[in-house]
Amino acid sequence: MTIGDLLEPGAITLRVNAANKRQVLGVMADVAARAFGVDADEALDGLVEREAAGSTGVGQGVAVPHARLSGLDRVRAVFMRLETPVAFGAVDDKPVDLLVALFAPKDADSSHLRALARVSRMMRQPDLREQLRKARSADAVHVLLAQAQESKPTAA
Repeated sequence: MTIGDLLEPGAITLRVNAANKRQVLGVMADVAARAFGVDADEALDGLVEREAAGSTGVGQGVAVPHARLSGLDRVRAVFMRLETPVAFGAVDDKPVDLLVALFAPKDADSSHLRALARVSRMMRQPDLREQLRKARSADAVHVLLAQAQESKPTAA
């Protein structure tokens, strides 16, 4: 499974302007509602609830918000790139400009945890982050994420 399996071009949004984390999550919920036919308010509530438990900012300008929603039959993803990075409470205190949100069915098994781990590992790759920041279209982003491989742990 790659993120390309979870993500379709209609769930990719570039050049988003948002003033704060709440607005970012609201745009992600709206994109999920349009792309997957889920309730935008439920999606936003799920994302906000998860963020209240601890930031999903994983560092290097990346966040991986996630929520469980009714109306889904499998894990789905939304990718968003912000015009201006937003404070997200990330582990490195750096603002976030690349986000991959994962939405899982309410009764999901551990597949959503595996997807979350894969996305987090993949987004640790400096070259991939740079390419995503430079990509000019949703199709280009989709190709990058579909072809990206997980970074392999290196021996210390």
